[in-house]
Amino acid sequence: MGCAGVVGLTACGGGDDSSAPAQGTLQVSMTDAPACGFDNVYVTVSKIRVNGNPDADESGSGWVDIPVTPARRIDLLSLTNGVLATLGKAALPAGEYQQIRLVLAPTAGQPYANAVVQTGGDGAEIALSTPSAAQSGYKIIRPFTVAPDTLTDLVLDFDACRSIVARGNGGFNLKPVVTAIPMVVSGKIQGYAPAGSYVYAERGGVVVKGTVATSAGAFTLSPVEQSSTAGDVDVVVVPPAQASVGVGIIRSVPVTAGTSTTVSTQARPILPPASAWATVSGTVTPLSAEATLRALQATGGATFEIASTFASPATGAYSMSLPVAGPAVGTYQTTLPIPLTQDMTAAGRYTVEAASAAGAVQSAQVDLGAGPATRDFAF
Repeated sequence: MGCAGVVGLTACGGGDDSSAPAQGTLQVSMTDAPACGFDNVYVTVSKIRVNGNPDADESGSGWVDIPVTPARRIDLLSLTNGVLATLGKAALPAGEYQQIRLVLAPTAGQPYANAVVQTGGDGAEIALSTPSAAQSGYKIIRPFTVAPDTLTDLVLDFDACRSIVARGNGGFNLKPVVTAIPMVVSGKIQGYAPAGSYVYAERGGVVVKGTVATSAGAFTLSPVEQSSTAGDVDVVVVPPAQASVGVGIIRSVPVTAGTSTTVSTQARPILPPASAWATVSGTVTPLSAEATLRALQATGGATFEIASTFASPATGAYSMSLPVAGPAVGTYQTTLPIPLTQDMTAAGRYTVEAASAAGAVQSAQVDLGAGPATRDFAF
């Protein structure tokens, strides 16, 4: 009896030494979190690659390619609220895989392979400047298993909002923020909130999935990974500033693979309290810090991300508009509606966290109850 090593993985067939290694099928799809300030975000995917070695570089051994033929140009903003775009499917050796690479086509010619259309602009596509990794493959470390004679669904969650950085000259850089989630361990969360709200599933104040509520207020957070170690998620609703309402939070929402959890209905949506909005802004130096900024709010002994942005690579400037009223918070229960109680002690109080590309983190407190605030960071 024998076991053949294939592309750096261990895959065993039945029978004798001459038996073929076990095969499975991997299907890869893509979905998106909400984008900030764009009507369209286009990326063109040419190939997906997987490897059993998390440290393999793009020219190393052990890669199995899933071709996307022809290369597929996708508007990421059409993939919110659980909508998936299938990229490709291929048979490959069964076993444990560790690394995925998302390979994008180069931005060249028109229509641009990778481009954005700004909200409120003239409708013209603006080319996205892509890093070299886009062509060699954007690296995602996420262990997953391909079982013999089984179709494995893997979803690449491309966060457009966190992936686009303004250059300051009217152009934009693509800095991909992508996670990989096996559907077999994922569930969904559904509900209603004010139309146009950003809705996040968070664990420990870190966004694990986001979407934007439709014009009817419906939202679906999917896929959200079930986790025996990280536990439930918190659902954070942040309506647009023009809605003149604040933040709604539902704590401890369970995620069960293959099922849907409902947190609100169209008749009784999540309705945050009325709120004015104020802006926190500043500058991050040096420009080489390439900082990401988050606005965090503490309530009920936990911390939640309310907004995030990038510092401009041209000027280092950043700005975030935030609700001044205290958040309305409730804990999940199967009986709807879930009651929310406003936390007045948290009104206008935020921690602004700046993280450099090198991993250094700084934070500063602001109280927007007194009006707009300025906080600068120097790395």
